Amino acid sequence: MLVRKLTEEDGEALWALRLRALTDNPEAFATTYEETLASGRERLLEGLRQKESFYVGAIEHGLIGMVYFRREEGLKNRHKGRILSMYVQPESRGQGLGKALLQEVIAQAKQLVGVEQLHLTVVTTNAAARSLYHSMGFEVYGTIQRALKMDEQYWDEEQMVLHLP
Repeated sequence: MLVRKLTEEDGEALWALRLRALTDNPEAFATTYEETLASGRERLLEGLRQKESFYVGAIEHGLIGMVYFRREEGLKNRHKGRILSMYVQPESRGQGLGKALLQEVIAQAKQLVGVEQLHLTVVTTNAAARSLYHSMGFEVYGTIQRALKMDEQYWDEEQMVLHLP
């Protein structure tokens, strides 16, 4: 398995995996499948062209996992980065791919001058993801009750932070 920063050449595979993520685990993402289709492939692929945001992917006979990093904007927020859209396809889970993706995104973020902390949110019902983030040193600093809602279903989210050395 190869874990690396994704490029524009990975665009089609990234788009397909993003749509699958939204289908497999709609509760884990703030956007819906329909919203993503409506905003278009180009919007997602723009993240591959940015200087201070990027996707990291796990590749083994195709793209099987992904995570997105975005540095915060503005002078007072540039010391923070966000980890977003983490996903590993179900048949590849439990093999350490999530950890490998996080290790690579953390290593890449550390190369950006001035980034001191990484933030993420995770739905409280996702025990595997919460356990992974805790094992990587992320700490909970807050909970947003009823953060996400689809139909009449609500999900709480934990806010987590990792302070970089």
